[in-house]
Amino acid sequence: MTSSERPAAASGTFSIGGDLPVNRLGYGAMQLTGPGVWGEPKDPDEAVRVLRRAVELGVTFIDTADAYGPFVADHLLKKALHPYPADLVIATKAGFARTGPGQWVPIGRPEYLRQQVELSLRHLGLDRIDLLQLHRIDPKVPLADQVGELAALQQEGKIRHIGLSEVTVAQVEEAGKTATIASVQNMYNLARRDAEPLLEYATAADLAFIPWFPLATGELARPGGPLAAAAKEHQASPSQLALAWLLKRSPVMLPIPGTSSVGHLEDNVDSATIELDDAEFAVLLRAVS
Repeated sequence: MTSSERPAAASGTFSIGGDLPVNRLGYGAMQLTGPGVWGEPKDPDEAVRVLRRAVELGVTFIDTADAYGPFVADHLLKKALHPYPADLVIATKAGFARTGPGQWVPIGRPEYLRQQVELSLRHLGLDRIDLLQLHRIDPKVPLADQVGELAALQQEGKIRHIGLSEVTVAQVEEAGKTATIASVQNMYNLARRDAEPLLEYATAADLAFIPWFPLATGELARPGGPLAAAAKEHQASPSQLALAWLLKRSPVMLPIPGTSSVGHLEDNVDSATIELDDAEFAVLLRAVS
């Protein structure tokens, strides 16, 4: 395919952990499950089409988790893409138990994390997980024990890089005493930037920053609002502008917009071809400051 047929490549590349290059605009698999991130999707065949189309469009970074379904997203990934393309990086997570639709219980006991990593390897059909992220820090378990178990799995060759999700700078630094941390994943979007200090830290330390819920545009996309105006200028959708803003915000940013629709996927990936200039970036930033 030509580069125009693989628009995700236009987002540029970032090397996770310094040795794992990916196109910066990725895909998040959470929406491939049923309501409450529980059970099978309404249209499993469309879910498979979405995953295959993402790869066709140049996506080389897919983020999933054992908790999505649980394991439903992983089964779909394996069905759609295994054996995986050589350049595809699958990141997954462990540390949440699922007790029902919409219910998430942090469990960071070492034996539980080990079990979930072993299950992820089996369900995804992998010998090694390229990026394993601690889905949440369990406050009942010492952080060193949680990260230490992931480091042990890394030493055994079952994990390549270790990441963290929903953390503070202090927690990243604490975890770094036990293992090398390659990525952080917090909620971050144009309208919700509470994780700004973590993003600044990640940028300085060259850690991958994976913003979840990247498309919360809300009032910014209202008719006549700043996103709508910029979108009209670029002949793009407000969602595309929100993703373009994230890509410009930092070179370590790896947005992972998710969807269960091929059409929506194509719209999201096309955002990689949009370049905001400094003035446009500043206008959108001021709109939420």
